[in-house]
Amino acid sequence: MAKGYRPVNRDQQFLLPPDMREWVPPTHPVWTVIEIVDEHLDTSAFHASRRTGGAGRAGYDPDMLVTLLIWAWSRGMRSSRQIERACTEVVSYRVICAGDTPDHVTISRFRKDNHTACQDLFTQVLILAASLGLGRLETIALDGVKIASNASKDANRTEAGLRKAAAAEAARIAAAAAAAHAATDDAEDDLYGEDDPGPGQVPAELADPGTRSARIAEALAQLDADKRAEQAERDGKSRHYLARLDAGQTVMGRVPVGAEVAAAERRLAQAVTAQQAVLDRFEERTASGARGGFVPKPVAEHHLVRRRRTELDTALRKQAARDATAGQRRRNTTDPDSRLQPLRGGGWLQGYNCQAFTSVDGVILATGVGTGPADYDYFPEMVDKAGKAAQLIDTTRRHTNPNPAPAPAPAPEELIGVMLFDAGYCSRENLTAPGPDRLIATGKARDLETAAAENPVTGSPPPQADPIAAMTHRLRTEAGIATYRQRSPIAETVFGHAKHNLGFRRFTSRGLDRARSEWAFHAAVHNIGKILTHLTAGNTLPATT
Repeated sequence: MAKGYRPVNRDQQFLLPPDMREWVPPTHPVWTVIEIVDEHLDTSAFHASRRTGGAGRAGYDPDMLVTLLIWAWSRGMRSSRQIERACTEVVSYRVICAGDTPDHVTISRFRKDNHTACQDLFTQVLILAASLGLGRLETIALDGVKIASNASKDANRTEAGLRKAAAAEAARIAAAAAAAHAATDDAEDDLYGEDDPGPGQVPAELADPGTRSARIAEALAQLDADKRAEQAERDGKSRHYLARLDAGQTVMGRVPVGAEVAAAERRLAQAVTAQQAVLDRFEERTASGARGGFVPKPVAEHHLVRRRRTELDTALRKQAARDATAGQRRRNTTDPDSRLQPLRGGGWLQGYNCQAFTSVDGVILATGVGTGPADYDYFPEMVDKAGKAAQLIDTTRRHTNPNPAPAPAPAPEELIGVMLFDAGYCSRENLTAPGPDRLIATGKARDLETAAAENPVTGSPPPQADPIAAMTHRLRTEAGIATYRQRSPIAETVFGHAKHNLGFRRFTSRGLDRARSEWAFHAAVHNIGKILTHLTAGNTLPATT
């Protein structure tokens, strides 16, 4: 008898096994994620923000919601509505929530209300990874990536535009309030009578602090604060620079912004004084009857005076251009903390500069989020975080070692082998700052390797070499090239995984604090993925106490 087809009986009861543990095999990673959250992570911070007892419907278990967020983000699903849909359609999600599907509002509010706890979760996951032997420190690398904020570039406004928008918004609210009052008066006159005041109402625009007018005011306040801070910093640098000039010192390097005109005026005055002294001496010699000698040029025609006058004219033009564009600073009315970030391939992105320090085995050791587009500004903070992470990993391994050697906790310089950075972090301050050994590119890697192939170097750089020249020398040695080649696979792989595999291209929340917590939570999810991969090799989670 010929084979037919399997019957399709949608009225059959228990199409899925009645035991939920039979829905997916025991080796499925969803069970490991559930075990990690239930037995190895401290979720008390999530419970602290939840209310229990009293009237009303019981809330969802925070451990379940944390597990659900970790699992969804590890699958590239970050939309609350998509997660809600998956909880009814995808077996692994149904296992996590035990068939009790939370709605998208619950998921979104839980993530929003616990953003600080989500950030703290990163440290706990790093400790768990260290207890499994992950987080190797012989070579680590730092890099940055631009992630879009939950705001549009078109929402950027200059200071003048913000003040105009604030005035327009205030007028709109006043008009809406007047219209609301008039309509309410007519309705209440009909309901209560002309002599009964009735209950008063406040327009929603005046009662809700999250309205557009509040965001405009916040953006203006940030602009004012930034201007005051930058002006104070400029004034301090300018005073120090000009004081050294007045003391007769030879000051090398770039003139601080804001001091160009004053410095040019001082140099011009010095040149005029020097040439006038030469003329006075010549006139004295002539008056005494001396003959011969070089006839000095008039002050206005001397080459150094002319050069200094040209420098003063250039400084005045720069100052005038700076004053003309002083009101062109921009802030975003949707997310005032975000900034326009330049992209490597051209163009701009409204968002944040996200930093990640990664170990050679792909574990994220430290994270950071800022608004400045230049990577070298993040160097001190991230190196400090990497050092603390290295000490945390070392402490964890000491505790998991059954026979730890009694010794003082080593410094980060002893724990970290070498740190790798691209040219975006190159500066004399970063090259000479205290901390572990480092290789910072002084140019494009291919150019450095080409120069090394054409003119190879050996040995150590000269003792008195400039920091940048000394680093260039190290990067052209055979050992320096071999070590620096590891930077790209270590540092950039985590960003490719975040953007292309997990779909992390835009923050879901607004504000710098929430961006930092969201980036840290993503790093925790990334490290849990490394733990799952490590466990597939036959390793087991540590026993809980």
